[in-house]
Amino acid sequence: MFARTALSQAFRRNIRPSPRLASARTLHSTVSRRTPASNSNQASSANTHPFSFLPANALEPKVSRTKGLTEIRGPYYAPVTKTYLDELLKDWGEYVDGVKFAGGAFSLMPEDRLRALIDTAHSHGCYVSTGGFIERVLSTSGGNKSVISKYLTTCKNLGFDVLELSSGFLSIPTDDWASLIEFTAAHGLKPKPEVGIQWGAGGDASVEELESAGTRDPKWLIDRAKTFIDAGAYMIMIESEGITENVKNWRTDVISAVTSALPAEKIMFEAADPDVFAYHIQNQGARANLFIDHSQVVQLACLRRGIWGTGSTFARVVTFEGTGEHFRKGGRAVHTEPSEKY
Repeated sequence: MFARTALSQAFRRNIRPSPRLASARTLHSTVSRRTPASNSNQASSANTHPFSFLPANALEPKVSRTKGLTEIRGPYYAPVTKTYLDELLKDWGEYVDGVKFAGGAFSLMPEDRLRALIDTAHSHGCYVSTGGFIERVLSTSGGNKSVISKYLTTCKNLGFDVLELSSGFLSIPTDDWASLIEFTAAHGLKPKPEVGIQWGAGGDASVEELESAGTRDPKWLIDRAKTFIDAGAYMIMIESEGITENVKNWRTDVISAVTSALPAEKIMFEAADPDVFAYHIQNQGARANLFIDHSQVVQLACLRRGIWGTGSTFARVVTFEGTGEHFRKGGRAVHTEPSEKY
């Protein structure tokens, strides 16, 4: 208890953004989405697919996509090399929006190899996320502002775009967490807090370990997510442990509460299991934002486009091409023109 109190006090004292740094909202608006470079490495565009004459669900173009995002896990459980990532994205880059490192793996890589991996993702129009390594930086630095600033600056200089702010292993006051969001954005990175209901999440613990640690009320998750969005969070990552991962029974009530309370374009669910991402697609539709393993890209792409699936999803996942053109207000269409016009 004393250690947590000391960390909290140090964090409150050190992490407040300097007035010389730009505000979170100002810098967040300047951190634009990566666009694919024009070179021979790019995946074929949709209109060059030889089977484009066959019906398939319509998804937003990758460059402007805010819903239906797919973030894949990079090196951690298995190595992901520059060559492998380049080949994967040449074939399936149209369906991958971001690449996330896990477990702080990037901190062990030689700089030239790390830069090459990041540059490869960027060349295919993908953003790159640090994953939640900030937890170790916080716990080992006692919330020291200069150490955290150096970490953020180094990440930015290496080419990272998104910095995940998880605290599954830590006890940190909500105000401090919100300040860290602002501090991260002020360094030119997109802050992506990870929140969940499970204490001790993030270490792939056993069901028994997590059950003994206990869970939080879904309202705790939702209230903090709203606070972090107000603080300038780019997106909220929903931790799967305690909900669909390492549990005896899925907490579908938590998923329903989150999707009902938070904007769809501001939340992403961890779903690195085919049954889990199929559940999200089945209940949220093809435009759910999901984090998966790199080995699952093809299966999720087929599910989103509605061309394949299991018994519960085969030929049942559909979209409407007019999404975005028909704005609704109070449950009624704003457009007054006759429907034939569309």
